Amino acid sequence: MSVLVVGVSHKTAPVAVLERLALDADGMVKLATDAAAAEHVTEATVVATCNRLEVYAEVDRFHGSIEEVSRLLVERSGESSGALVPHLYVHYDESAVAHLFHVASGLDSMAVGEAQILGQTRDALRLGQELGTVGPALNSLFQQALRVGKRAHAETDIDHSAPSMVQAALSLSGDAADPAELVRGRRVLVVGAGSMAALATATVARFGAARVTVANRSPEAADRLAAEHGAVAVALADLPDALGDADVIITCTGATGLLVTRDMVETALSGRPADQGLLVVDLALPHDVEPTVRDVAGVTLVDLTMLAEQRSHANESADESADETVSEGASEDAIEGVRRIVAEEVTAFASARRQASVTPTVVALRSMATSVVDAEVERLDSRLPELDPAVRAELLQTVRRVADKLLHQPTVRVKELADAQDGVSYATALAELFSLDPEAVDAVTRANVTEERP
Repeated sequence: MSVLVVGVSHKTAPVAVLERLALDADGMVKLATDAAAAEHVTEATVVATCNRLEVYAEVDRFHGSIEEVSRLLVERSGESSGALVPHLYVHYDESAVAHLFHVASGLDSMAVGEAQILGQTRDALRLGQELGTVGPALNSLFQQALRVGKRAHAETDIDHSAPSMVQAALSLSGDAADPAELVRGRRVLVVGAGSMAALATATVARFGAARVTVANRSPEAADRLAAEHGAVAVALADLPDALGDADVIITCTGATGLLVTRDMVETALSGRPADQGLLVVDLALPHDVEPTVRDVAGVTLVDLTMLAEQRSHANESADESADETVSEGASEDAIEGVRRIVAEEVTAFASARRQASVTPTVVALRSMATSVVDAEVERLDSRLPELDPAVRAELLQTVRRVADKLLHQPTVRVKELADAQDGVSYATALAELFSLDPEAVDAVTRANVTEERP
């Protein structure tokens, strides 16, 4: 079995393509379930953010599984295969492990180093666990990815050197070098109550907003988020009035239609002084704000398309000059530190997985030895029925110790050899040498899967 990733992100596709692939909660459930039901897939889950959609799967065949998972994404997009496939990327086995570790640590994010992706990785694991589509393979992989992400933030300064998506978006407005200056003392309206909205609310509250208002379709969710940050909650039906009372608007919902239209913005600005503009930050996918809002006098609109273009230009600049980097000073040191952590963890994970691959064979071998010992003791009982129980117990322990000592070095050595990465199947060789029943090995594997399934 091997790990496969098929996905699309801000690095490979424009925002318009990502919008067509955007998933709500029900869509994520359906995609994960459909992927897990594919012929060559045994486990599956989905990582979905505002700038990526990825299917992670444990598969038994490379080409067949790629075709199956890619087809699901094409169907989701509503595009032809020829239109979407060029934007897809595929990672397999160790490359797939490395990719997830890069994602979980924030190295693959639009705002490099942002910590929100760690929670989204956790959500993907939880989704698969709740659906029963994640088994021992992906459970182990995602648990390790979460540890990698936590280690990256604990052992480097990536948290301090990398902006969040919200900070990065505010910085693109061009009005101030420090994004906090755009918020301090101003009235901020946050539309949404999910993880991105929570990040936005926490950020603007920390930046010193004069007042923060949270609008959401669910009043309970809006009340809960507002209470956490000393904000005011309003119903989504009151959004037009709330727009007229805001200087900065940050939208980040999972809605499928427009929430903020040009007419709403023009009405909100009517009667305002000419120097009292409106900054609109749209971090939703698909977008919450009508794009033509940017044409309204006094309005600055920042959206995911601008963030993606900024990231692309920064990467192009870095490629043109070795002395120029997307991040400077401590930030670049932090990024290099995270890359080293990821490399170490990928090596460790691959090693552990190779060693674990021989475990069923080793267990089957020890079970066979136990069966031989038990059979010989039963034979002894039939020949010496009057044998003293204490003597019988001592003989049994002695024979078992002999069997354990004879098997100890081969089982230790086979795990070491399994980590040699030379392509030799030492588990198969061990099974052949000791004539192990293949059904016995499979039975151990099935038992491990049952015990480890969340």
